[in-house]
Amino acid sequence: MKSVTGPEMCRLIEANGGSLKRINGSHHIYSKPGERKVISVPVHGSKNLKAGLALRIARDAGVDI
Repeated sequence: MKSVTGPEMCRLIEANGGSLKRINGSHHIYSKPGERKVISVPVHGSKNLKAGLALRIARDAGVDI
């Protein structure tokens, strides 16, 4: 699996139809129209997300990494 940073994950979610609802500290909260699922992405500068967390966020958002 490719390593991905928080801002890169945000761009992938937005490109896949997600919209930014709010920012709470360093976490960006996304949702998709018509779905009740909320996706939280930690954005800590240029640090990579850990593999398990990135995989879980990608699966919840319906994004291919």
